[in-house]
Amino acid sequence: QVQLVESGGGLVQAGGSLRLSCAASGRAFSTYTMGWFRQAPGKERESVAAISWRGGSTFIADSVKGRFTISRDNAKNTVYLQMNSLKPEDTAVYYCAAGTTWRYNSVSPSDMNYWGKGTLVTVSL
Repeated sequence: QVQLVESGGGLVQAGGSLRLSCAASGRAFSTYTMGWFRQAPGKERESVAAISWRGGSTFIADSVKGRFTISRDNAKNTVYLQMNSLKPEDTAVYYCAAGTTWRYNSVSPSDMNYWGKGTLVTVSL
Protein backbone atom coordinates (compact mmCIF):
# COMPACT_ATOMS: atom_id res chain seq x y z
CA GLN A 1 0.00 0.00 0.00
CA VAL A 2 1.25 3.49 -0.89
CA GLN A 3 -0.23 6.75 0.33
CA LEU A 4 0.32 9.82 -1.80
CA VAL A 5 -0.10 13.47 -0.84
CA GLU A 6 0.25 16.26 -3.38
CA SER A 7 1.20 19.84 -2.58
CA GLY A 8 2.29 23.00 -4.35
CA GLY A 9 -0.83 23.88 -6.28
CA GLY A 10 -2.28 27.36 -6.31
CA LEU A 11 -3.13 30.39 -8.40
CA VAL A 12 -0.55 31.68 -10.85
CA GLN A 13 -0.59 34.10 -13.75
CA ALA A 14 -0.06 32.89 -17.28
CA GLY A 15 3.64 32.55 -18.00
CA GLY A 16 4.44 31.78 -14.40
CA SER A 17 5.79 28.64 -12.76
CA LEU A 18 4.80 26.19 -10.06
CA ARG A 19 6.44 23.09 -8.66
CA LEU A 20 4.18 20.32 -7.47
CA SER A 21 5.40 17.77 -4.98
CA CYS A 22 4.03 14.36 -4.15
CA ALA A 23 5.13 12.78 -0.90
CA ALA A 24 4.74 9.03 -0.64
CA SER A 25 4.52 6.84 2.41
CA GLY A 26 4.26 3.12 2.64
CA ARG A 27 6.21 0.37 1.11
CA ALA A 28 8.82 0.44 -1.62
CA PHE A 29 8.32 3.87 -3.20
CA SER A 30 11.49 3.39 -5.23
CA THR A 31 10.03 0.37 -7.01
CA TYR A 32 7.07 2.24 -8.49
CA THR A 33 6.60 4.12 -11.69
CA MET A 34 5.29 7.54 -10.71
CA GLY A 35 2.98 9.68 -12.77
CA TRP A 36 1.24 13.01 -12.85
CA PHE A 37 -2.24 13.36 -14.32
CA ARG A 38 -4.69 16.22 -14.51
CA GLN A 39 -8.40 16.71 -14.83
CA ALA A 40 -10.06 19.93 -15.84
CA PRO A 41 -13.76 20.56 -15.14
CA GLY A 42 -15.94 18.61 -17.52
CA LYS A 43 -13.01 16.79 -19.08
CA GLU A 44 -11.50 13.35 -18.74
CA ARG A 45 -8.38 12.72 -16.71
CA GLU A 46 -5.33 13.05 -18.91
CA SER A 47 -1.74 11.95 -18.59
CA VAL A 48 0.85 14.65 -18.02
CA ALA A 49 4.15 12.95 -17.17
CA ALA A 50 5.67 9.79 -15.78
CA ILE A 51 9.03 8.66 -14.47
CA SER A 52 10.51 5.21 -14.15
CA TRP A 53 11.32 3.71 -10.80
CA ARG A 54 14.99 4.73 -10.85
CA GLY A 55 14.29 8.04 -12.54
CA GLY A 56 16.33 7.18 -15.60
CA SER A 57 13.46 7.46 -18.04
CA THR A 58 10.65 9.95 -18.34
CA PHE A 59 7.55 10.47 -20.41
CA ILE A 60 6.10 13.93 -21.05
CA ALA A 61 2.79 14.48 -22.82
CA ASP A 62 2.91 16.50 -26.02
CA SER A 63 0.61 19.13 -24.53
CA VAL A 64 3.22 20.08 -21.93
CA LYS A 65 6.46 19.04 -23.59
CA GLY A 66 9.13 21.70 -23.29
CA ARG A 67 7.33 23.35 -20.37
CA PHE A 68 6.95 20.62 -17.71
CA THR A 69 9.55 18.29 -16.26
CA ILE A 70 9.18 15.38 -13.87
CA SER A 71 11.77 14.22 -11.38
CA ARG A 72 11.96 12.06 -8.28
CA ASP A 73 14.05 11.76 -5.16
CA ASN A 74 13.82 8.21 -3.90
CA ALA A 75 15.71 9.09 -0.73
CA LYS A 76 12.90 11.52 0.12
CA ASN A 77 10.06 9.38 -1.26
CA THR A 78 9.00 12.36 -3.34
CA VAL A 79 8.19 13.02 -6.97
CA TYR A 80 8.06 16.51 -8.47
CA LEU A 81 6.42 18.22 -11.41
CA GLN A 82 8.08 21.46 -12.44
CA MET A 83 5.67 23.52 -14.50
CA ASN A 84 6.96 26.52 -16.42
CA SER A 85 5.36 28.88 -18.93
CA LEU A 86 1.95 28.01 -17.58
CA LYS A 87 -1.11 28.62 -19.72
CA PRO A 88 -4.77 29.03 -18.75
CA GLU A 89 -5.46 25.65 -20.38
CA ASP A 90 -3.19 24.04 -17.77
CA THR A 91 -5.83 24.82 -15.16
CA ALA A 92 -6.89 21.52 -13.57
CA VAL A 93 -6.67 19.33 -10.52
CA TYR A 94 -3.32 17.57 -10.68
CA TYR A 95 -3.03 14.06 -9.33
CA CYS A 96 0.00 12.03 -8.40
CA ALA A 97 -0.14 8.29 -8.92
CA ALA A 98 2.00 5.18 -8.46
CA GLY A 99 1.99 2.03 -10.52
CA THR A 100 3.99 -0.98 -11.59
CA THR A 101 3.85 -0.51 -15.36
CA TRP A 102 6.40 1.46 -17.37
CA ARG A 103 6.16 2.32 -21.04
CA TYR A 104 8.60 4.63 -22.73
CA ASN A 105 6.11 6.43 -24.95
CA SER A 106 2.91 6.64 -22.97
CA VAL A 107 1.25 6.37 -19.60
CA SER A 108 -2.39 5.75 -18.81
CA PRO A 109 -4.45 6.22 -15.65
CA SER A 110 -5.23 2.51 -15.92
CA ASP A 111 -1.53 1.78 -15.36
CA MET A 112 -1.67 3.24 -11.88
CA ASN A 113 -2.55 1.46 -8.66
CA TYR A 114 -2.47 4.26 -6.11
CA TRP A 115 -3.67 7.86 -6.29
CA GLY A 116 -3.40 11.02 -4.28
CA LYS A 117 -6.36 13.31 -3.69
CA GLY A 118 -5.09 16.00 -6.00
CA THR A 119 -4.00 19.62 -5.85
CA LEU A 120 -5.66 22.44 -7.76
CA VAL A 121 -3.68 24.54 -10.21
CA THR A 122 -5.36 27.66 -11.55
CA VAL A 123 -3.69 29.73 -14.25
CA SER A 124 -5.14 33.17 -14.83
CA LEU A 125 -4.72 35.47 -17.80
